[in-house]
Amino acid sequence: MAEIRKFEESDWEQVKIIYELGIKTGQATFEIATPSLEYFVESAVKDCLLVAHDNQKILGWCKLSRTSNREVYRGVGEVSIYVHPNASGKGTGSKLLQALITCSEDKGFWTLFAGIFPENKTSIHLHKKFGFQELGIQRKIGRMKGVWRVVVMFERRSTVVGNNE
Repeated sequence: MAEIRKFEESDWEQVKIIYELGIKTGQATFEIATPSLEYFVESAVKDCLLVAHDNQKILGWCKLSRTSNREVYRGVGEVSIYVHPNASGKGTGSKLLQALITCSEDKGFWTLFAGIFPENKTSIHLHKKFGFQELGIQRKIGRMKGVWRVVVMFERRSTVVGNNE
């Protein structure tokens, strides 16, 4: 059974492998290579970079990134979530996403975004399960290997942050 905790630098090699596996699918990200450890950590909201583990290995990871440095968007973040193929379908993604939502709300985030390739049905299902609603489709938003790709945009509004103002 997966446990969730904050990312530690010693997790990087396993997290990097999971990230690379996602990249290789061609359905998880526009990235073509994993970033450096430093960039990976610095691009995450402090304390909202999490891993799922089973005491022996990392099963998946997720992080929250700011969408903008502008003050007006201080409560808006983008979700990234990756699960090792061997841990898929075992509730790992659900545990990670629930923990990330809780973390984001603890940090004052009122809106979470996720951009997902339409072919990534597992990710779409997971996000919908946790209240993400489809906003629309970004057509030809980026190219992969010379082919224009479509991204489905999802949004989740917090029920506890930013609703009493």
